[in-house]
Amino acid sequence: MLLNLEKLNDCELQKEPYEHLVLDGFLDGQSLDAVRKDFPDVPSPGSHPPANLNITGAFEDLVAELRGDSFKNVVQDKFDIDLTHRPTMYTVRGMCRKRDGKIHTDSKTKIITVLLYLNDDNWPTDGGRLRILRSGADLEDFSSEVEPKGGTLIMFKRSDNSWHGHHPFEGKRRALQLNWVVDDTVVKREQGRHGFSSKLKNLFKAS
Repeated sequence: MLLNLEKLNDCELQKEPYEHLVLDGFLDGQSLDAVRKDFPDVPSPGSHPPANLNITGAFEDLVAELRGDSFKNVVQDKFDIDLTHRPTMYTVRGMCRKRDGKIHTDSKTKIITVLLYLNDDNWPTDGGRLRILRSGADLEDFSSEVEPKGGTLIMFKRSDNSWHGHHPFEGKRRALQLNWVVDDTVVKREQGRHGFSSKLKNLFKAS
């Protein structure tokens, strides 16, 4: 088992400014090292669907656990929500652009967002630290700021006020994002959209 579900069970859900939790060390020690070792080669910035990546080894095992019933049951209990028959989708990020991190809430088709950072043990800069925001107008009006160091988990229930963002950062910033969404049409549309975007980026990179 890679995920520390016992630690997640003990983590308190924050209700303000919206329902979320932040957990350091959700992956740690040998589990974190193994997943970082098998992190897929992400060819360009942006979100990449698994169809465009080589998902193997411990990283593949991690995805399977995040999509499994044990993790889902904890999420359901934490957020007091029924995720039965709600599909999941995931994307992988390996690099960040300066224009990334703008304030947003996630699309209305998403129910729960899970972010798991897989960077080094310490984050070297002020940029790229995700902020849980009280409004959609001010990046400085935040309730907490999360260092995206390896093994750190963020989860939140999507709402009209689930604002988040970060100051600009350019460089390697590894993260896996998993979402429970309203239905399978969302998965097909979103994974297709990210896949097309990923192919375009690779095409321009090669030219």
